[in-house]
Amino acid sequence: MVDEERILQRIPAEILAVSVVLAGGALFFFPALTGLFILAGGAFSAAGFFWLKSALGRILSPDHGRGKAIRSGLLLYLGRLALLLGVFLIIILLFPRMVLAFAAGFSTVVLVFFVEAVRALAQMKSWKR
Repeated sequence: MVDEERILQRIPAEILAVSVVLAGGALFFFPALTGLFILAGGAFSAAGFFWLKSALGRILSPDHGRGKAIRSGLLLYLGRLALLLGVFLIIILLFPRMVLAFAAGFSTVVLVFFVEAVRALAQMKSWKR
């Protein structure tokens, strides 16, 4: 398996692991509900990444034509955006004080991408190929 594929396969698990660590650390300073929302945000982010990766793999396969791939990709992104906005809207309406905790868990994907980029750069022998 190619290095990029291995990285893409382990990113959702790493997102969950980082959100579990953050949620556990939050238990020392905040109520348990805050930790739960951090964990939920990380789980939503990991599921979204996994869904996006698998959907793009299907859309970009040689079986799809160019026009069909563009339409499918656009519908996929708009659907994901609507789902994300819907989840945040529900959290804002029902648990307005927990939106930052959910956003913190959801944002763990940024930290995971940064760590993976540093790890990949450290393994390169040269920055130029």
